[in-house]
Amino acid sequence: MSDRFDVLVIGAGVAGMSVVHSLQAQAPQLRVGLVTLQAPGQAGATPWAQGGVAVAWGQDDSPALHTQDTLAAGAGLCRQDAVDALTSEGPLRIQELLELGADFDKHADGTLELTREAAHQRRRVVHCGDASGREMARALARALPESVELIYGQLTRILVQGSRVVGVQLDGQRSLAAPQVVLASGGVGQLFAATTNPAGAEGQGLALAYEAGAQLRDMEFVQFHPTALAVQGHGANLPLLTEALRGEGARLIDETGEAFMAQYHPAAELAPRDVVAFALWQHRQRGHQTLLDARALPVAQRFGQVHELCLKAGFDPAVQPLPVTPAVHYHMGGVAVDLWGRTSVQGLWACGEVSSTGVHGANRLASNSLLEGLVFGHRVGQALADADFRQAACLPTAPQVELRQDPLAMARVREILWSGLGLARSQQGMEKALAALERLRDRLTACGSTAHTVASLMVSSGLFRRESRGAHRRLDYTQTSPHWAGHTLLVPGQAVQLQTLQANLSTPDLLARSL
Repeated sequence: MSDRFDVLVIGAGVAGMSVVHSLQAQAPQLRVGLVTLQAPGQAGATPWAQGGVAVAWGQDDSPALHTQDTLAAGAGLCRQDAVDALTSEGPLRIQELLELGADFDKHADGTLELTREAAHQRRRVVHCGDASGREMARALARALPESVELIYGQLTRILVQGSRVVGVQLDGQRSLAAPQVVLASGGVGQLFAATTNPAGAEGQGLALAYEAGAQLRDMEFVQFHPTALAVQGHGANLPLLTEALRGEGARLIDETGEAFMAQYHPAAELAPRDVVAFALWQHRQRGHQTLLDARALPVAQRFGQVHELCLKAGFDPAVQPLPVTPAVHYHMGGVAVDLWGRTSVQGLWACGEVSSTGVHGANRLASNSLLEGLVFGHRVGQALADADFRQAACLPTAPQVELRQDPLAMARVREILWSGLGLARSQQGMEKALAALERLRDRLTACGSTAHTVASLMVSSGLFRRESRGAHRRLDYTQTSPHWAGHTLLVPGQAVQLQTLQANLSTPDLLARSL
Protein backbone atom coordinates (compact mmCIF):
# COMPACT_ATOMS: atom_id res chain seq x y z
CA MET A 1 0.00 0.00 0.00
CA SER A 2 1.27 3.46 -0.90
CA ASP A 3 1.83 5.82 2.02
CA ARG A 4 0.49 8.85 0.14
CA PHE A 5 -3.06 10.08 0.75
CA ASP A 6 -5.01 13.14 -0.30
CA VAL A 7 -6.61 13.44 3.15
CA LEU A 8 -5.94 11.82 6.51
CA VAL A 9 -8.65 12.06 9.17
CA ILE A 10 -7.40 11.42 12.71
CA GLY A 11 -10.18 9.96 14.83
CA ALA A 12 -13.25 7.83 14.09
CA GLY A 13 -15.86 9.32 16.39
CA VAL A 14 -18.89 11.28 15.21
CA ALA A 15 -16.77 14.22 13.99
CA GLY A 16 -14.21 12.19 12.06
CA MET A 17 -16.77 9.93 10.42
CA SER A 18 -18.91 12.97 9.51
CA VAL A 19 -15.90 14.47 7.70
CA VAL A 20 -15.44 11.27 5.71
CA HIS A 21 -19.12 11.02 4.72
CA SER A 22 -19.28 14.65 3.64
CA LEU A 23 -15.96 14.60 1.77
CA GLN A 24 -16.67 11.39 -0.12
CA ALA A 25 -20.04 12.74 -1.24
CA GLN A 26 -18.30 15.84 -2.63
CA ALA A 27 -15.09 14.31 -3.98
CA PRO A 28 -15.21 10.49 -4.24
CA GLN A 29 -12.02 10.43 -6.33
CA LEU A 30 -9.85 11.44 -3.36
CA ARG A 31 -7.78 8.91 -1.45
CA VAL A 32 -8.88 9.22 2.18
CA GLY A 33 -7.36 7.48 5.19
CA LEU A 34 -9.17 7.23 8.54
CA VAL A 35 -6.68 6.86 11.39
CA THR A 36 -8.06 5.26 14.54
CA LEU A 37 -7.07 3.16 17.54
CA GLN A 38 -10.35 1.22 17.50
CA ALA A 39 -12.84 0.12 14.89
CA PRO A 40 -15.24 2.83 13.70
CA GLY A 41 -18.40 2.57 15.77
CA GLN A 42 -16.36 1.75 18.87
CA ALA A 43 -13.76 4.52 18.76
CA GLY A 44 -13.50 7.64 20.89
CA ALA A 45 -16.04 9.16 23.26
CA THR A 46 -19.00 9.01 20.85
CA PRO A 47 -20.21 5.52 21.89
CA TRP A 48 -20.08 6.65 25.53
CA ALA A 49 -22.53 9.52 24.98
CA GLN A 50 -25.84 8.78 26.68
CA GLY A 51 -28.26 11.71 26.47
CA GLY A 52 -28.62 12.44 22.77
CA VAL A 53 -28.42 15.24 20.23
CA ALA A 54 -29.97 18.66 20.77
CA VAL A 55 -31.77 19.87 17.65
CA ALA A 56 -34.68 22.22 16.94
CA TRP A 57 -37.04 19.53 15.67
CA GLY A 58 -40.35 20.02 17.46
CA GLN A 59 -43.16 22.25 16.18
CA ASP A 60 -42.83 24.49 19.24
CA ASP A 61 -39.09 24.92 18.68
CA SER A 62 -36.82 26.80 16.27
CA PRO A 63 -33.11 27.27 15.56
CA ALA A 64 -33.47 30.78 17.01
CA LEU A 65 -34.62 29.37 20.36
CA HIS A 66 -31.83 26.78 20.29
CA THR A 67 -29.36 29.58 19.59
CA GLN A 68 -30.76 31.59 22.49
CA ASP A 69 -30.24 28.70 24.92
CA THR A 70 -26.73 27.99 23.61
CA LEU A 71 -25.68 31.62 24.00
CA ALA A 72 -27.13 31.81 27.51
CA ALA A 73 -25.24 28.70 28.65
CA GLY A 74 -21.99 29.93 27.05
CA ALA A 75 -21.66 32.86 29.48
CA GLY A 76 -20.83 35.51 26.90
CA LEU A 77 -18.07 33.69 24.99
CA CYS A 78 -20.02 31.94 22.21
CA ARG A 79 -19.41 33.07 18.65
CA GLN A 80 -22.80 34.01 17.20
CA ASP A 81 -21.99 32.94 13.63
CA ALA A 82 -20.79 29.52 14.78
CA VAL A 83 -23.86 29.00 16.96
CA ASP A 84 -26.15 30.01 14.09
CA ALA A 85 -24.47 27.44 11.86
CA LEU A 86 -24.86 24.78 14.55
CA THR A 87 -28.55 25.34 15.20
CA SER A 88 -29.70 26.04 11.64
CA GLU A 89 -27.86 23.09 10.06
CA GLY A 90 -28.57 20.65 12.88
CA PRO A 91 -31.95 19.44 11.56
CA LEU A 92 -30.38 18.67 8.16
CA ARG A 93 -27.68 16.55 9.76
CA ILE A 94 -30.21 14.63 11.88
CA GLN A 95 -32.30 13.95 8.78
CA GLU A 96 -29.20 12.54 7.08
CA LEU A 97 -28.53 10.31 10.10
CA LEU A 98 -32.06 8.98 9.90
CA GLU A 99 -31.52 8.24 6.21
CA LEU A 100 -28.37 6.32 7.15
CA GLY A 101 -30.50 4.15 9.43
CA ALA A 102 -30.02 5.71 12.87
CA ASP A 103 -32.76 4.19 15.04
CA PHE A 104 -33.77 7.00 17.39
CA ASP A 105 -36.71 6.59 19.77
CA LYS A 106 -40.08 7.39 18.21
CA HIS A 107 -43.67 7.84 19.28
CA ALA A 108 -46.36 5.43 18.10
CA ASP A 109 -47.11 7.74 15.16
CA GLY A 110 -43.49 7.54 13.97
CA THR A 111 -42.42 11.04 15.03
CA LEU A 112 -39.18 11.45 16.92
CA GLU A 113 -39.44 11.35 20.70
CA LEU A 114 -37.79 14.42 22.23
CA THR A 115 -36.60 14.89 25.79
CA ARG A 116 -35.52 17.98 27.70
CA GLU A 117 -32.20 18.58 29.40
CA ALA A 118 -30.83 21.32 31.62
CA ALA A 119 -30.89 24.92 30.32
CA HIS A 120 -33.08 24.05 27.31
CA GLN A 121 -36.39 25.89 26.93
CA ARG A 122 -37.89 23.09 24.86
CA ARG A 123 -37.87 19.33 24.53
CA ARG A 124 -35.33 19.02 21.73
CA VAL A 125 -33.00 16.14 22.54
CA VAL A 126 -33.23 13.31 20.01
CA HIS A 127 -32.18 10.05 21.63
CA CYS A 128 -31.92 6.28 21.45
CA GLY A 129 -32.70 5.27 25.02
CA ASP A 130 -29.63 6.38 26.93
CA ALA A 131 -27.21 4.93 24.36
CA SER A 132 -27.57 7.64 21.74
CA GLY A 133 -23.89 8.02 20.93
CA ARG A 134 -23.54 4.30 20.39
CA GLU A 135 -26.44 4.32 17.91
CA MET A 136 -25.06 7.32 16.02
CA ALA A 137 -21.62 5.72 15.82
CA ARG A 138 -23.16 2.47 14.58
CA ALA A 139 -25.10 4.22 11.81
CA LEU A 140 -22.15 6.32 10.67
CA ALA A 141 -19.70 3.39 10.76
CA ARG A 142 -22.00 1.03 8.87
CA ALA A 143 -22.35 3.57 6.06
CA LEU A 144 -18.65 4.41 5.67
CA PRO A 145 -17.68 4.26 1.99
CA GLU A 146 -15.67 1.16 1.06
CA SER A 147 -13.08 3.39 -0.57
CA VAL A 148 -12.05 4.86 2.79
CA GLU A 149 -8.90 3.15 4.07
CA LEU A 150 -8.77 2.32 7.78
CA ILE A 151 -5.36 2.85 9.36
CA TYR A 152 -4.87 1.63 12.91
CA GLY A 153 -2.34 3.63 14.87
CA GLN A 154 -1.64 6.49 17.26
CA LEU A 155 -0.79 9.97 15.99
CA THR A 156 2.62 11.00 17.33
CA ARG A 157 3.55 13.94 15.10
CA ILE A 158 2.07 16.30 12.51
CA LEU A 159 4.65 16.79 9.77
CA VAL A 160 5.11 20.36 8.59
CA GLN A 161 7.30 21.68 5.78
CA GLY A 162 7.67 25.42 5.55
CA SER A 163 4.31 26.74 6.66
CA ARG A 164 2.07 23.84 5.66
CA VAL A 165 1.19 20.30 6.66
CA VAL A 166 2.66 17.50 4.54
CA GLY A 167 1.74 14.40 6.54
CA VAL A 168 1.77 12.65 9.90
CA GLN A 169 3.82 10.23 11.94
CA LEU A 170 2.04 7.25 13.53
CA ASP A 171 3.16 5.11 16.46
CA GLY A 172 6.41 7.05 16.71
CA GLN A 173 7.82 5.46 13.57
CA ARG A 174 5.73 5.30 10.41
CA SER A 175 5.24 8.44 8.28
CA LEU A 176 2.29 8.97 5.93
CA ALA A 177 2.12 11.77 3.37
CA ALA A 178 -1.01 13.91 3.05
CA PRO A 179 -1.38 17.58 2.09
CA GLN A 180 -4.59 17.80 4.16
CA VAL A 181 -4.91 16.46 7.71
CA VAL A 182 -8.05 16.63 9.85
CA LEU A 183 -7.84 16.34 13.63
CA ALA A 184 -10.92 14.77 15.21
CA SER A 185 -9.06 13.23 18.12
CA GLY A 186 -11.26 14.12 21.10
CA GLY A 187 -10.78 15.61 24.54
CA VAL A 188 -8.70 15.70 27.72
CA GLY A 189 -10.72 13.98 30.46
CA GLN A 190 -8.12 11.32 31.22
CA LEU A 191 -5.76 14.04 32.45
CA PHE A 192 -8.00 14.43 35.52
CA ALA A 193 -8.53 12.19 38.55
CA ALA A 194 -12.26 11.77 37.89
CA THR A 195 -13.76 11.73 34.41
CA THR A 196 -16.55 10.25 32.33
CA ASN A 197 -14.20 10.04 29.31
CA PRO A 198 -12.82 6.77 27.88
CA ALA A 199 -9.20 5.69 28.11
CA GLY A 200 -6.92 7.58 25.74
CA ALA A 201 -8.64 10.97 26.06
CA GLU A 202 -5.42 12.77 26.97
CA GLY A 203 -5.47 15.68 24.52
CA GLN A 204 -2.70 14.39 22.25
CA GLY A 205 -4.20 16.17 19.24
CA LEU A 206 -4.04 19.51 21.05
CA ALA A 207 -0.37 19.14 21.91
CA LEU A 208 0.65 17.94 18.45
CA ALA A 209 -1.31 20.71 16.73
CA TYR A 210 0.40 23.28 18.97
CA GLU A 211 3.83 21.79 18.23
CA ALA A 212 2.98 22.03 14.51
CA GLY A 213 2.31 25.77 14.91
CA ALA A 214 -1.47 25.83 15.40
CA GLN A 215 -3.11 28.28 17.76
CA LEU A 216 -5.19 27.02 20.68
CA ARG A 217 -8.12 28.78 22.28
CA ASP A 218 -9.99 28.80 25.62
CA MET A 219 -7.96 25.93 27.06
CA GLU A 220 -9.00 26.73 30.64
CA PHE A 221 -12.66 25.88 30.09
CA VAL A 222 -13.22 22.32 31.30
CA GLN A 223 -16.78 21.12 31.84
CA PHE A 224 -17.52 19.04 34.89
CA HIS A 225 -20.63 16.90 34.55
CA PRO A 226 -22.57 17.22 37.82
CA THR A 227 -23.72 13.63 38.08
CA ALA A 228 -21.09 10.95 37.74
CA LEU A 229 -21.81 7.91 39.90
CA ALA A 230 -19.51 8.19 42.93
CA VAL A 231 -18.05 4.69 43.12
CA GLN A 232 -14.71 3.48 44.39
CA GLY A 233 -12.21 1.40 42.49
CA HIS A 234 -12.83 2.83 39.01
CA GLY A 235 -9.60 4.84 38.81
CA ALA A 236 -10.16 8.00 36.78
CA ASN A 237 -13.27 6.59 35.08
CA LEU A 238 -16.64 7.18 36.71
CA PRO A 239 -19.97 6.04 35.20
CA LEU A 240 -22.04 8.89 33.80
CA LEU A 241 -25.64 9.45 34.91
CA THR A 242 -27.11 11.32 31.98
CA GLU A 243 -28.55 14.81 32.34
CA ALA A 244 -31.75 13.50 30.79
CA LEU A 245 -32.55 11.92 34.16
CA ARG A 246 -32.91 15.40 35.64
CA GLY A 247 -34.74 16.54 32.53
CA GLU A 248 -37.33 13.83 33.22
CA GLY A 249 -37.69 14.78 36.89
CA ALA A 250 -34.85 13.25 38.95
CA ARG A 251 -33.91 15.44 41.94
CA LEU A 252 -30.61 16.26 43.58
CA ILE A 253 -30.88 15.69 47.33
CA ASP A 254 -28.53 15.52 50.29
CA GLU A 255 -28.29 12.97 53.11
CA THR A 256 -31.31 14.54 54.85
CA GLY A 257 -33.49 13.99 51.79
CA GLU A 258 -33.69 17.73 51.08
CA ALA A 259 -33.67 18.89 47.45
CA PHE A 260 -30.99 21.57 47.67
CA MET A 261 -30.50 22.98 44.16
CA ALA A 262 -33.08 25.75 44.58
CA GLN A 263 -30.68 27.27 47.14
CA TYR A 264 -28.16 27.85 44.36
CA HIS A 265 -30.19 28.68 41.23
CA PRO A 266 -33.87 29.34 40.45
CA ALA A 267 -33.81 26.68 37.70
CA ALA A 268 -32.67 24.13 40.31
CA GLU A 269 -31.75 20.80 38.65
CA LEU A 270 -32.24 22.32 35.19
CA ALA A 271 -29.66 25.10 35.62
CA PRO A 272 -26.66 25.09 33.25
CA ARG A 273 -24.06 22.40 33.91
CA ASP A 274 -21.41 24.75 35.28
CA VAL A 275 -23.91 26.07 37.84
CA VAL A 276 -25.10 22.62 38.94
CA ALA A 277 -21.58 21.18 39.15
CA PHE A 278 -20.30 24.09 41.24
CA ALA A 279 -23.39 23.89 43.48
CA LEU A 280 -22.61 20.24 44.17
CA TRP A 281 -19.02 21.18 44.99
CA GLN A 282 -20.22 23.88 47.39
CA HIS A 283 -22.74 21.58 49.06
CA ARG A 284 -20.09 18.91 49.54
CA GLN A 285 -17.67 21.51 50.95
CA ARG A 286 -20.32 22.26 53.58
CA GLY A 287 -20.18 18.66 54.71
CA HIS A 288 -23.17 17.25 52.85
CA GLN A 289 -23.54 14.18 50.70
CA THR A 290 -24.95 14.68 47.21
CA LEU A 291 -27.34 12.14 45.73
CA LEU A 292 -29.54 11.82 42.65
CA ASP A 293 -33.04 10.61 43.43
CA ALA A 294 -34.50 8.91 40.35
CA ARG A 295 -36.85 6.54 42.20
CA ALA A 296 -39.93 8.07 40.58
CA LEU A 297 -38.63 7.42 37.05
CA PRO A 298 -38.87 4.22 34.96
CA VAL A 299 -35.07 4.00 34.83
CA ALA A 300 -34.92 0.35 33.74
CA GLN A 301 -37.21 1.02 30.77
CA ARG A 302 -36.14 4.50 29.66
CA PHE A 303 -32.48 4.55 30.76
CA GLY A 304 -31.32 0.97 30.29
CA GLN A 305 -27.60 1.78 30.16
CA VAL A 306 -27.76 3.84 33.37
CA HIS A 307 -29.75 1.07 35.06
CA GLU A 308 -27.12 -1.50 34.09
CA LEU A 309 -24.24 0.72 35.26
CA CYS A 310 -25.92 1.31 38.61
CA LEU A 311 -26.67 -2.37 39.23
CA LYS A 312 -23.08 -3.28 38.33
CA ALA A 313 -21.86 -0.77 40.93
CA GLY A 314 -24.21 -2.14 43.59
CA PHE A 315 -27.02 0.42 43.43
CA ASP A 316 -30.66 0.01 42.45
CA PRO A 317 -32.04 3.35 41.19
CA ALA A 318 -35.60 2.09 41.74
CA VAL A 319 -35.16 1.82 45.51
CA GLN A 320 -32.31 4.12 46.58
CA PRO A 321 -30.87 7.56 45.76
CA LEU A 322 -27.56 7.37 43.88
CA PRO A 323 -24.36 8.98 45.22
CA VAL A 324 -23.08 11.48 42.65
CA THR A 325 -20.06 13.70 42.21
CA PRO A 326 -18.88 16.12 39.52
CA ALA A 327 -16.36 14.67 37.05
CA VAL A 328 -14.58 16.05 34.00
CA HIS A 329 -16.82 15.48 31.01
CA TYR A 330 -15.92 17.84 28.15
CA HIS A 331 -13.32 20.38 27.08
CA MET A 332 -14.72 23.58 25.57
CA GLY A 333 -11.24 24.72 24.53
CA GLY A 334 -9.26 23.39 21.61
CA VAL A 335 -7.51 24.12 18.34
CA ALA A 336 -8.75 27.51 17.08
CA VAL A 337 -10.72 27.08 13.86
CA ASP A 338 -12.95 29.12 11.58
CA LEU A 339 -16.48 28.18 10.54
CA TRP A 340 -15.13 25.55 8.14
CA GLY A 341 -12.65 23.91 10.50
CA ARG A 342 -9.50 25.58 9.16
CA THR A 343 -6.73 26.11 11.71
CA SER A 344 -3.94 28.69 11.59
CA VAL A 345 -1.68 26.13 9.83
CA GLN A 346 -2.18 25.51 6.10
CA GLY A 347 -3.50 22.01 5.45
CA LEU A 348 -4.48 21.35 9.07
CA TRP A 349 -8.16 21.15 10.02
CA ALA A 350 -9.95 20.30 13.26
CA CYS A 351 -13.48 19.42 14.35
CA GLY A 352 -15.27 17.86 17.28
CA GLU A 353 -14.02 18.17 20.86
CA VAL A 354 -10.39 18.78 19.85
CA SER A 355 -11.46 22.01 18.12
CA SER A 356 -12.62 25.39 19.36
CA THR A 357 -15.34 26.56 17.00
CA GLY A 358 -16.77 29.03 19.50
CA VAL A 359 -20.16 27.32 19.75
CA HIS A 360 -19.77 26.35 23.41
CA GLY A 361 -18.29 29.52 24.87
CA ALA A 362 -17.38 29.16 28.54
CA ASN A 363 -19.86 26.34 29.17
CA ARG A 364 -21.36 23.81 26.74
CA LEU A 365 -25.13 23.42 26.55
CA ALA A 366 -26.19 19.83 27.19
CA SER A 367 -26.31 17.58 24.09
CA ASN A 368 -24.67 20.15 21.80
CA SER A 369 -21.44 18.15 21.51
CA LEU A 370 -22.63 15.36 19.23
CA LEU A 371 -24.42 18.00 17.17
CA GLU A 372 -21.19 19.99 16.81
CA GLY A 373 -19.41 16.87 15.57
CA LEU A 374 -22.11 16.29 12.95
CA VAL A 375 -22.43 19.88 11.76
CA PHE A 376 -18.80 20.95 11.71
CA GLY A 377 -17.54 17.55 10.56
CA HIS A 378 -19.86 17.95 7.57
CA ARG A 379 -18.59 21.50 7.00
CA VAL A 380 -14.96 20.37 7.05
CA GLY A 381 -15.75 17.72 4.45
CA GLN A 382 -17.43 20.29 2.22
CA ALA A 383 -14.52 22.73 2.42
CA LEU A 384 -11.90 20.00 1.95
CA ALA A 385 -13.31 19.10 -1.45
CA ASP A 386 -11.83 22.34 -2.82
CA ALA A 387 -8.48 22.12 -1.00
CA ASP A 388 -4.98 21.96 -2.49
CA PHE A 389 -3.92 18.33 -2.87
CA ARG A 390 -0.42 18.83 -4.22
CA GLN A 391 1.94 16.44 -2.45
CA ALA A 392 5.31 17.35 -0.99
CA ALA A 393 8.20 15.91 -3.01
CA CYS A 394 9.52 14.25 0.13
CA LEU A 395 8.64 14.20 3.81
CA PRO A 396 10.84 15.77 6.49
CA THR A 397 12.76 13.34 8.65
CA ALA A 398 10.81 12.84 11.85
CA PRO A 399 12.66 11.66 14.97
CA GLN A 400 11.24 8.40 16.26
CA VAL A 401 9.10 8.56 19.40
CA GLU A 402 9.27 5.77 21.98
CA LEU A 403 5.78 5.03 23.27
CA ARG A 404 5.55 3.36 26.66
CA GLN A 405 3.40 3.55 29.76
CA ASP A 406 4.29 5.36 32.99
CA PRO A 407 1.16 4.84 35.13
CA LEU A 408 2.62 6.55 38.20
CA ALA A 409 3.51 9.72 36.29
CA MET A 410 0.06 9.87 34.68
CA ALA A 411 -1.61 9.31 38.05
CA ARG A 412 0.35 12.27 39.37
CA VAL A 413 -0.76 14.45 36.42
CA ARG A 414 -4.37 13.57 37.20
CA GLU A 415 -3.95 14.51 40.85
CA ILE A 416 -2.24 17.80 39.94
CA LEU A 417 -4.95 18.93 37.53
CA TRP A 418 -7.79 17.77 39.77
CA SER A 419 -6.50 19.89 42.65
CA GLY A 420 -5.08 22.80 40.63
CA LEU A 421 -7.53 23.10 37.73
CA GLY A 422 -10.63 21.59 39.27
CA LEU A 423 -14.04 23.08 39.98
CA ALA A 424 -12.62 25.82 42.22
CA ARG A 425 -9.35 27.49 41.19
CA SER A 426 -6.93 30.08 42.54
CA GLN A 427 -3.63 31.67 41.60
CA GLN A 428 -1.83 29.79 44.35
CA GLY A 429 -3.32 26.46 43.32
CA MET A 430 -2.59 26.90 39.63
CA GLU A 431 0.98 28.12 40.20
CA LYS A 432 1.57 25.10 42.39
CA ALA A 433 0.16 22.88 39.62
CA LEU A 434 2.47 24.40 36.99
CA ALA A 435 5.51 23.82 39.18
CA ALA A 436 4.50 20.22 39.85
CA LEU A 437 3.93 19.58 36.15
CA GLU A 438 7.35 21.00 35.30
CA ARG A 439 8.95 18.46 37.63
CA LEU A 440 7.30 15.70 35.59
CA ARG A 441 8.29 17.09 32.18
CA ASP A 442 11.30 14.88 31.43
CA ARG A 443 9.65 11.75 32.75
CA LEU A 444 6.55 12.23 30.60
CA THR A 445 8.50 13.22 27.48
CA ALA A 446 10.68 10.12 27.81
CA CYS A 447 7.66 7.85 27.36
CA GLY A 448 6.22 9.78 24.42
CA SER A 449 3.43 11.40 26.42
CA THR A 450 2.07 14.84 25.51
CA ALA A 451 0.41 15.24 28.93
CA HIS A 452 2.89 17.85 30.17
CA THR A 453 2.31 20.09 27.16
CA VAL A 454 -1.49 19.94 27.30
CA ALA A 455 -1.78 20.22 31.07
CA SER A 456 0.64 23.16 31.27
CA LEU A 457 -1.17 25.06 28.51
CA MET A 458 -4.50 24.54 30.25
CA VAL A 459 -3.19 25.77 33.60
CA SER A 460 -1.42 28.75 32.00
CA SER A 461 -4.70 29.79 30.38
CA GLY A 462 -6.48 29.46 33.71
CA LEU A 463 -3.91 31.65 35.43
CA PHE A 464 -4.23 34.25 32.70
CA ARG A 465 -8.02 34.61 32.96
CA ARG A 466 -8.47 36.65 36.13
CA GLU A 467 -12.23 36.30 36.51
CA SER A 468 -14.89 33.63 37.02
CA ARG A 469 -16.90 32.77 33.92
CA GLY A 470 -18.82 29.62 32.99
CA ALA A 471 -16.83 26.53 33.91
CA HIS A 472 -13.81 28.62 35.00
CA ARG A 473 -14.43 29.40 38.69
CA ARG A 474 -11.77 31.26 40.64
CA LEU A 475 -11.96 31.69 44.40
CA ASP A 476 -9.70 34.77 44.18
CA TYR A 477 -11.60 36.43 41.28
CA THR A 478 -15.22 35.52 41.92
CA GLN A 479 -16.90 37.98 39.53
CA THR A 480 -17.40 37.93 35.77
CA SER A 481 -15.78 40.99 34.19
CA PRO A 482 -16.57 42.62 30.81
CA HIS A 483 -12.82 43.22 30.53
CA TRP A 484 -12.42 39.47 29.99
CA ALA A 485 -15.20 39.03 27.43
CA GLY A 486 -12.86 37.46 24.90
CA HIS A 487 -11.05 34.21 24.13
CA THR A 488 -7.75 33.20 25.63
CA LEU A 489 -5.41 32.50 22.73
CA LEU A 490 -2.22 30.44 22.80
CA VAL A 491 0.11 31.24 19.91
CA PRO A 492 3.23 29.03 19.79
CA GLY A 493 6.25 30.96 21.04
CA GLN A 494 4.19 33.79 22.54
CA ALA A 495 2.60 34.63 25.88
CA VAL A 496 -1.10 33.94 26.44
CA GLN A 497 -3.27 36.61 24.79
CA LEU A 498 -6.87 37.77 24.87
CA GLN A 499 -8.59 37.50 21.50
CA THR A 500 -11.55 39.70 20.66
CA LEU A 501 -14.83 37.93 19.95
CA GLN A 502 -14.88 39.58 16.51
CA ALA A 503 -11.52 38.16 15.42
CA ASN A 504 -11.50 36.74 11.90
CA LEU A 505 -10.57 33.06 12.07
CA SER A 506 -10.35 32.50 8.33
CA THR A 507 -6.78 33.74 8.14
CA PRO A 508 -3.64 32.36 9.79
CA ASP A 509 -2.89 35.64 11.62
CA LEU A 510 -5.74 35.54 14.15
CA LEU A 511 -6.48 38.98 15.55
CA ALA A 512 -5.41 39.17 19.18
CA ARG A 513 -4.37 41.72 21.74
CA SER A 514 -2.10 41.30 24.72
CA LEU A 515 -3.01 42.42 28.20
